[in-house]
Amino acid sequence: MTNREDMMDNFRAIDIIEGFEEADDQDMVDAFQHLINSGLVWQLQGSYGRTAAALIREGVCHDAK
Repeated sequence: MTNREDMMDNFRAIDIIEGFEEADDQDMVDAFQHLINSGLVWQLQGSYGRTAAALIREGVCHDAK
């Protein structure tokens, strides 16, 4: 069985966050976690970083591994 996060790449993560791809809440968390892990989230527009920081503070996501 494949880990859902393993099937994520930068393009898919952004598509999910922007609403171009249908996704559930877990897909959204996986998308943000992927971008946090890659470090890309801190290089994108400010709302990505602010949302990622909030998700980390709330314990929904964690700092990059």
